[in-house]
Amino acid sequence: MRLRSQALYAGRDRAPARAALRAIGLTAEDLARPIVGVVHSWIGTMPCNFTHRTLAQDVMGGVREAGGTPMEVNTIAVSDVVTMGSEGMRTSLVSREVIADSIELVARGHMFDALVTIVGCDKTIPAAAMAHARLDIPGVVLYSGPTMPGRFEGAAVTVADVFEAVGANAAGAMSDEALRRLEAVACPGAGACGGQYTANTMAMAMEFLGLSPLGSGSVPALDPRRREVGAEAGRLALAALEHDLTPRRIATRTAFENAITVGAATAGSTNLILHLLAIAHELDVPLDLADFDAISARTPVITNLKPHGTCTAVDLDRAGGTPLVARRLVEAGLVDGEALTVTGRTLWEESDGAVETEGQRVVTDVKNATGPAGTLMVLRGNLAPGGCVVKVPARGRPVHTGPVRVFEREEAAMAAVQAGQIVPGEVVVIRNEGPRGGPGMREMLGVTAALVGRGLLEEVVLLTDGRFSGATRGLMVGHVSPEAADGGPIAALRDGDIVTVDLPGRQVRVELTTERIQARLAEWTPPSPLYPTGVMAKYRALVGSAEHGAVTWTGAL
Repeated sequence: MRLRSQALYAGRDRAPARAALRAIGLTAEDLARPIVGVVHSWIGTMPCNFTHRTLAQDVMGGVREAGGTPMEVNTIAVSDVVTMGSEGMRTSLVSREVIADSIELVARGHMFDALVTIVGCDKTIPAAAMAHARLDIPGVVLYSGPTMPGRFEGAAVTVADVFEAVGANAAGAMSDEALRRLEAVACPGAGACGGQYTANTMAMAMEFLGLSPLGSGSVPALDPRRREVGAEAGRLALAALEHDLTPRRIATRTAFENAITVGAATAGSTNLILHLLAIAHELDVPLDLADFDAISARTPVITNLKPHGTCTAVDLDRAGGTPLVARRLVEAGLVDGEALTVTGRTLWEESDGAVETEGQRVVTDVKNATGPAGTLMVLRGNLAPGGCVVKVPARGRPVHTGPVRVFEREEAAMAAVQAGQIVPGEVVVIRNEGPRGGPGMREMLGVTAALVGRGLLEEVVLLTDGRFSGATRGLMVGHVSPEAADGGPIAALRDGDIVTVDLPGRQVRVELTTERIQARLAEWTPPSPLYPTGVMAKYRALVGSAEHGAVTWTGAL
């Protein structure tokens, strides 16, 4: 094997580098072996990534066992759950770029031969894939696993139930004491949110994209099996290095189609769209919104996972995990089983050994689908000429027409919801929350969950240039492009305008003429940036449209 790292550690002239590393216990023999970066985002601000330091030890043990030398690297993370509904949530999507940049910089600077990146909370997963794509060195993206569900009044609960309970409490449908009891039990231990929310959706997508070993993400964060999953990832990085299994060999156009398919088949988070577009951009793989719509349109839902269904991520693991989902989709001809994975085996070979638990009720087949095809949908129209995305709700009207209530930021909308000022039939519009307008494209789970908690699940539509959590339920339309900050038509809306969201027609439109919209936009003044300096200002200046993944680099100066 030709080792990149030897440019740093081999020969007379590199004696100072070797001398420096002897100070932390590395020998000349260690530095002659393949150097594997073991990157994680342990941070004491969330449960999602709280196991990363421990899991990194298992990964490093696997690297050493396979004949490599691990070098541990730590980067950042921002918790979507903790920051949700606050000013802090603006930093979440920004962190995707910072994490990807930091991994890339360390791996380039220290010339790692291979890479294992341990990921957990939402943005760490696409960020890792983006960094691996840029570097194009052999490696593994390893999800640290979901949390166990809590138990409340005899039912399994996740943190999403707490968000919805906030709305129920404000409406008088849940007592303060009940809310306190739910809060105390919803998150019983470390791990990422326990439904098919963004983290688990993206972890599953990484397995179908081929960058993560199939089945590695299903195992709960605190399950003892995690130790072997970690060690195997370390060993696998060396095997990938030996066979030169780089991201560009694995994450092909076919692999992206497989990843989109599993997102649709599990009624996963709409954030999948934003992140896969960004990863594809790094790999020069052609991908656009129309691809998601077309693939979803032929893919029925074959799982019973929250929020679309009733089961948790742990239930999926017990049922047979992602290998069982893969086997069902390969058998149905919905994914290409010949796609290569990081193990060197095909998706079909990896899924063929899936073990299904007798009597499981989490994964079905196409003939017994739990939901129709077309769960992830792209809408266009005079309000979103660049497109917008929606996860089609399990229940509710496919067409909604109503007057809009316009809010310039999420907090104002949340206050109106909690005060009972939103009435059935309205279309709640939250703008200036896009990638540039936020900046940072906040998720709106607090508002959507409060609407659900107040009994408005099927009565109100929310429309925004921001994003939604994977835990969001109801008819919620996000990623409206162009965004308000770029002078998109959403900036022209006024209270009382009549808006229609038409799922069968794949349209979102306002009852205004083109001339009227343009006249209003001619009078429009862009809002002043919230952050005139620092990382947020830098992001605002560089970020592109959600239509293309909200990337900060287009490849052109």
